[in-house]
Amino acid sequence: MSRRLLIAGNWKLNRGPGAATELANGLKRALAGTTAVDIAVAPPFIAIPEVVQKLQHSGIEVGAQNLYWETSGAFTGELSGEMLRDAGCSFVLVGHSERRQLFGETNATVNRRLHAALSAGLAPMLCIGETLAERDAGQAQSIVWSQLEGGLAGVDNTSLERITLAYEPVWAIGTGRVATPAQAQEMHAAIRTWLLERFGAGAARTMRVLYGGSVKPANAAGLLSQQDIDGALVGGAALNAESFTGIVEAAADLS
Repeated sequence: MSRRLLIAGNWKLNRGPGAATELANGLKRALAGTTAVDIAVAPPFIAIPEVVQKLQHSGIEVGAQNLYWETSGAFTGELSGEMLRDAGCSFVLVGHSERRQLFGETNATVNRRLHAALSAGLAPMLCIGETLAERDAGQAQSIVWSQLEGGLAGVDNTSLERITLAYEPVWAIGTGRVATPAQAQEMHAAIRTWLLERFGAGAARTMRVLYGGSVKPANAAGLLSQQDIDGALVGGAALNAESFTGIVEAAADLS
């Protein structure tokens, strides 16, 4: 079964409502008529309503960068999956490396967020990846597999169909460094092996696994042409309509 490429932009702590509206307008113009690949963006919470409004009928999905696992209560500063869905989100990132490194996320809390997303009708995008120290110690695969095991605990094959994986080597996020296509493909193939062993051949064949980590128009084609890479989770290059469009076009040329 052929897996459609997905290019998703993570805007991180950038673009308030005004700037986000401008960027969304630029993407809508630049990507009008693009149907060969799936496209999505995750703006900051405060800009989600404006971006949802501007991207209506554009084919570009809008999601959030995180969520809390409770539906309501005395949890100052948090947002629930139901709130995000009501704001117009269709997906949400969980377990991004910056959440793990800077805000103490663990496999257990990532798993709670993932199940909360599923319960709210959102499509979770589970982020996984190793640090440079872990890679240099020869632990890259075991770290990624443990993140998969913890993050997907309690998920059945039916729910798995709603989940996307995003492999992001931590040492290649925002550093200008990027895994070579061969390095990225090696880990994506290992992820698919884990899926085969845990969920069976159907899941391993159909689940989308994106690559993230300093993806740019210049290196997108080399990465996206790999057999087991099904798209990209883009950071810095997603903050500019021209560069993000370049990545989408590279994907479309391969579709």
